Amino acid sequence: MLQDLHSHTYYSFCGADKPEETVEAAIDAGLSLFGICDHNYGIMYNSGSFFGLPAEMEILPDCDRTLRRYYDHINLIREKYKDRITVLRGIEICTLTGHGRYALPDAADVSYFDYCLIETLDNPANSIAHGDLFSFAERCGCKAGIAHTDMFRFIRSIGEDPYAYFVKMRERGIFWEMNISHDSIHRYREHPYMLEFFADEEQQDIVRRSGVEISIGFDGHRVAEYPGDRVRDYCRRAEALGLRFAFEKMI
Repeated sequence: MLQDLHSHTYYSFCGADKPEETVEAAIDAGLSLFGICDHNYGIMYNSGSFFGLPAEMEILPDCDRTLRRYYDHINLIREKYKDRITVLRGIEICTLTGHGRYALPDAADVSYFDYCLIETLDNPANSIAHGDLFSFAERCGCKAGIAHTDMFRFIRSIGEDPYAYFVKMRERGIFWEMNISHDSIHRYREHPYMLEFFADEEQQDIVRRSGVEISIGFDGHRVAEYPGDRVRDYCRRAEALGLRFAFEKMI
């Protein structure tokens, strides 16, 4: 299955391109499933200038309209390209409290999205999730994935058995992202956990036996740097290992 479930557009402060441009890059790469999942704070606040305001200012008590507007825009794009590729309406959720407005507000409803990617789960001391993936995923209300996180390290840090934990994830429909980013935005650094997983047969066996779903995500921020060959290669490597893909039944 050729997929990429982690892509950013100009809705994220760090992204540069129109959503249409990212989708067309995915089509050119030969993908069948593509997920746009901009940062929750980029969607809600619209402008990076908000982060320069005093922390005590209540700048957006109701973020429902901005979230809906983003969703509606991606939905229009999904319809526009439906005969060429399946586009999913996602959102990447920061859980950090130490950065003030970055974390998803308690009142924010994201249940109508196709999926969310939860990040900063592995920083429980400063996370609104407090290391409790399952409660936070339930709070989100949509299908959840774990973004750019070393799950084996995280699971062991909370005293859990990796196989049993991945089984819990499978039972709750939570998937684990293999982040394969390699671009200037990420300074051409590759995620060690991803490299370790594709080299470690024991980890592969645990994930395969547990039945937990995985996803491939490039975490793209610039269409000009989108490597279709890298995305295809990792999708095929995961497929050759007999791993289950998130949303594979849609294709």
